[in-house]
Amino acid sequence: MTAIMGIVNVTPDSFSDGGRYADADAAIAHGHRLLSAGADLIDVGGESTRPGSERVDPAAEQQRVLPVVAALAAAGATVSIDTMNAATATAAIAAGARLVNDVSGGLADDDMFAAVAETSADLAIGHWRGHSTDMYARADYDDVTAEVVAELSARLDAAEAAGIPRERIVLDPGIGFGKRGEANWRVLSQLPRLVALGPRVLVGTSRKRFLLDALSADTDATAGAAEIDERRRDLATAVTSVLAAQAGVWAVRVHDVTATRDALRVARAWQEGAAL
Repeated sequence: MTAIMGIVNVTPDSFSDGGRYADADAAIAHGHRLLSAGADLIDVGGESTRPGSERVDPAAEQQRVLPVVAALAAAGATVSIDTMNAATATAAIAAGARLVNDVSGGLADDDMFAAVAETSADLAIGHWRGHSTDMYARADYDDVTAEVVAELSARLDAAEAAGIPRERIVLDPGIGFGKRGEANWRVLSQLPRLVALGPRVLVGTSRKRFLLDALSADTDATAGAAEIDERRRDLATAVTSVLAAQAGVWAVRVHDVTATRDALRVARAWQEGAAL
């Protein structure tokens, strides 16, 4: 069954839940709630990657995330560290993280692949074309899926060349990163092309803008999106999570673990019923 990665943003400015869990104790408590709801692993991040966000100094990032990583890992959780900084990745692995989730695919920090290669941790490589301040300046594609697959394949080769075996690598198409609405849907609809590369695939659609655009498609774009509450965004995320699971992905990254867990269970029951 597709794994569920629960999100813990230890930040003041993440696009959906910034500030809710900026305190370490609140973040740890939220991580435990996600585990109780059925999360298979917890992704802890200390730097927002929402469009327009500014970079965070690695020392400040580590101050935010390391106590949370250490506490959740000590409690037996499988912890992922969401970072673009090699120094933070190394410190988080020492604190108990077992996966480094780098949305930049090693492009933001040239030391990332070498740092992870020296450990036993897994590495998630995201498709990325630039930092949040200008990610949409590079959002033009002739064939978005072909380009995402080709660019991730090149990063996969680079990670293997740095000494990270393929079985420790996860690929992420970077939904919402340097991609406008329709491009995201195109990539999602063709996920089997990415799955065919061989490594595990991680998909994160949770609460992202392109979901709001789809939900408000028949209303005024600005007012419609503003009226869509978190519950509806989480239901839309659960639908995309099921479709991603059916395409063969290894894991989905979500804010609302319960909604996605229930949707995946219903889809599995449907499939098992069809096989009887």
